[in-house]
Amino acid sequence: MSIRKQLPDGWQWVTFGDVAKQLKEDADPESGELERYVAGEHMNTDDLRIRSWGTIGDGYLGPAFHRRFRAGQILYGSRRTYLRKVTVADFDGICANTTFVIEAKPDVIYPDLLPFIMQSEGFTERSIRNSKGSVNPYINWKDIASYEFYLPPLDEQRRIAEILWAAEETIEEYLSAVAALSLSKKIVAHDHIERLPIGNRTFSQIGDWFSGGTPSRECNTYWHGEIPWASPKDMKVDILMDTEEHVSEEGVRSGSRMIPPKSILFVTRGLILAHTFPVAMTGKPMAFNQDIKAVVAHEGFDPTFVFYWLQYNAPKFLRLVTETSHGTKRLSTDSLASTLFPDISIEQQEKIAGQLGELDKEIDYFQEHIKTLRILKRKILSELLNEETGNVQ
Repeated sequence: MSIRKQLPDGWQWVTFGDVAKQLKEDADPESGELERYVAGEHMNTDDLRIRSWGTIGDGYLGPAFHRRFRAGQILYGSRRTYLRKVTVADFDGICANTTFVIEAKPDVIYPDLLPFIMQSEGFTERSIRNSKGSVNPYINWKDIASYEFYLPPLDEQRRIAEILWAAEETIEEYLSAVAALSLSKKIVAHDHIERLPIGNRTFSQIGDWFSGGTPSRECNTYWHGEIPWASPKDMKVDILMDTEEHVSEEGVRSGSRMIPPKSILFVTRGLILAHTFPVAMTGKPMAFNQDIKAVVAHEGFDPTFVFYWLQYNAPKFLRLVTETSHGTKRLSTDSLASTLFPDISIEQQEKIAGQLGELDKEIDYFQEHIKTLRILKRKILSELLNEETGNVQ
């Protein structure tokens, strides 16, 4: 049920089915007519562009891949819709029948606006709420076709779409800048870290090592304090300033450990190690859990250089995980501790860390602008779709 308000002249209430249609054009992958296919893994969350695809004929696709799409049509992942996979195809290809192929009805909606409608909070919430199944939830077309919102006249839609696509193009330029800077960082790291002379010092000798812990969950006084408490889910940034959970001083004494700023944290156990080797440096004093190790660098070792050295060598340590894990993914700390560390002066360490740090600052600059533009897009969509005034489905 929708809470409606009086609309300005020319505006109208519509359902998604009024403005969009699902297409079910079949195609034979074996015909040789089409070269590319798009699967779920080729569609990224909150990204309207298809950045990767598969080549038909490189392997068995499976019987579900028989739906044809054409350039300009919208692809929507109907499974696990909380992942918000909406893309606009820029080539012809094949997708599975679990990917909806959608086209705008241009007499009702300006076509360039439709993909943004599908990125909106209201559309996503409706899709999630009406999904069926628990393990691999899915949405039916009729359930999103009844999603209701209001639209301005076509001329106003065009103006809004132009603003949104201008923001999208700027985001794309910033993403390209981030990619170029990230490549530059890899080159600098390779030139300045890969080629460093290796001495007799092992990683275990560069600082003091500490293990963390988890205070008892049954004692409320241990939790919801002022002290950040790091766990693997927090290890998504280079400089860790805050965490999802916090502990009290009593909680630290009972089962965790405090470490100072510029301590190096790295995950040693957990499923996250199946895909990446998370490393972070603390920006303030904090505690941490048992799946993380911490190193506090000795005098003569620059903590920021140690962080970048670990980050650069992440592929090597992931191989250690693969080679030594049985069941639960685990990094052998003995193997890491025995890894030889570069034999260079503190001045050289600081110089290399400074160069890499400057590149990271530029990357952060563009990423902040990307975040701001995405917030602007959401605000425009919320105002357009009446989400801020109580559109309840």
